[in-house]
Amino acid sequence: MKLVMKAALGAAVVLASWTGLAAAQTKINIGCTATTDCASAAVALEDGIFKKNGLDATMTLIGLNSNIPAALLSDSVQIGGPTPSVFLQAVDGGLDLVAVAGASSTSKTTFDTAGVVASPASGIKEPKDFVGKKVGAPGIGAFLQVLFSKWLIDNGVDPKQVNFVEVTFPTMNDTLKSGAVDAVVTAEPMMSRIIASGTGAVAGYYLEKLPERRPAILYASTRAWADANPDAVKAFRASIEEAAKIVNENPEKGRQAIANFTKIPMDVLSKMKLSVSDPKIEQEQLDWWVTTMNEQNMLQGKPDTAALIQK
Repeated sequence: MKLVMKAALGAAVVLASWTGLAAAQTKINIGCTATTDCASAAVALEDGIFKKNGLDATMTLIGLNSNIPAALLSDSVQIGGPTPSVFLQAVDGGLDLVAVAGASSTSKTTFDTAGVVASPASGIKEPKDFVGKKVGAPGIGAFLQVLFSKWLIDNGVDPKQVNFVEVTFPTMNDTLKSGAVDAVVTAEPMMSRIIASGTGAVAGYYLEKLPERRPAILYASTRAWADANPDAVKAFRASIEEAAKIVNENPEKGRQAIANFTKIPMDVLSKMKLSVSDPKIEQEQLDWWVTTMNEQNMLQGKPDTAALIQK
């Protein structure tokens, strides 16, 4: 009888511990676009790092980066991967968002992971050839479009003379092939797919002269969610730091996680570099983005960048 009671008691303790563990799991949905910039989140999900740190995480593929702030506001995702420009414009427009971690940043070793790809029929060879052309971008005001515009300015071309339209990453190849646009501002892994298909060729690498460690994607949430879930923010940061190290040291694992998230074939991903995973986000990095955006008159106010990073 005593043995039965002990066994029952032991089972109850185990069940209670499992129940407590389940209760401790905070549910988060993470929204990212189809690039390699959220590789740290993809690896953290695939390797069980989020779960180990008490997060019941899922990931959702979002077509346009500019849709991420709205997804955060509606609580359809709790953490998203906006570009700094989309993040800052959303804050400038009145949304109370905060950066909770870094995702990826620029590096001299990976400048060729993004570029502007033009169709053969466009006749585009150099910056001045973009005047009067229609260029597709994965979000007006997003990282790629803003830095492509900076590249045009640095080469004496007014971006206002270029017709920008929004084109999602998955549809870029078909949109360019159909002639609906003359070029697309794109990044890996889509860039390699477009080039491999013969639809277009690189007409410029606009990240080539950027400073090191300029954020390409950051992880953000609403301030209300971050304030209400400090332990989840801490667990998310710890998970991203651990996963970022894996991505940078073992790119193949990062590629596989991205393939599983985006459904892009591994034979495409295997031929390209991954963005540098950079889990830190600092005020100086956001200040650089504010300066870059002000050059293009993209902000109405003066963001308090120190207050935009969740403590």
